[in-house]
Amino acid sequence: MILTSLTRFREWGLLILRVALGSFYLYVHGWHKLAAGVHEWRTLGEATRYVGIHFAPVFWGLMAALSETLGCVLVILGFLFRPACGLLFITLFVASMMILRKGQGWEAASHPIELAILFFSLLFIGPGKYSLDKS
Repeated sequence: MILTSLTRFREWGLLILRVALGSFYLYVHGWHKLAAGVHEWRTLGEATRYVGIHFAPVFWGLMAALSETLGCVLVILGFLFRPACGLLFITLFVASMMILRKGQGWEAASHPIELAILFFSLLFIGPGKYSLDKS
């Protein structure tokens, strides 16, 4: 009975999830990749070869850095939430494929796979009432 009554705090739960996940991901994974510049973007972008994209690694690396930085800001704000989650899902999917195809195994790939699942799920859930999208 007590646990089922927590449903009334669903919107607060989504807010906490958005702000905590977005902030942590931005701090740990996002900002430094964007600020690092062209060399880091090229390194990031080379991961796309593991999903069959063999051109413009600097561009793709910049897109990954932007999705991990600006995408997280959008997740925190709940603004353009679903497109941001979609871009983060794609970025994490590519990271997962790179790790698996390099032969590093499921344990090494588990972190990006778990986050990809989370952002993919949030595409369907939405940002909640306490967001700029208010959906």
